[in-house]
Amino acid sequence: MKTFRNLFLFGIALFAAISVQAQTPPVDDDGLAVGGYDVVSYFSGKATHGSKSYAVKHNGATYYFANKANQSAFKKSPNSYLPQFDGYCAWGVGAKEAKFPINPETYTVIDGKLYLFFNGPFNGELFNTYEDWGQRTTELKTAAHANWPTVKNSK
Repeated sequence: MKTFRNLFLFGIALFAAISVQAQTPPVDDDGLAVGGYDVVSYFSGKATHGSKSYAVKHNGATYYFANKANQSAFKKSPNSYLPQFDGYCAWGVGAKEAKFPINPETYTVIDGKLYLFFNGPFNGELFNTYEDWGQRTTELKTAAHANWPTVKNSK
């Protein structure tokens, strides 16, 4: 019985670790943006899940918000809160000229702009693109903005 309990607890811990590292497209097949995270919440310093109760449709995507105030702020000025590069990994656009999915909990806000990053398993190892971005922010940010017009139209 104790072995079963330990295996069960290990399974829960493993599932939690995997889901924390889960990557998501900027907008999934159901039209949900940023994995359901509240894009306004990033500007207060904490990635927070939104709720269907506070949903807003914008440019074909559905954004969830944690509360009425965040929903209202987004409605008033959506472009102030939308992630750069249509929500794709900023490092991928800057360093690899490619669109990578993102981990909604790996982000930074620079000069009032939201940047999201890939952070999860890649080729059998954990890979956090924010680590390189943090070391070469100016270079990669400049490259990403220069690359985006071409990358945006790629598959």
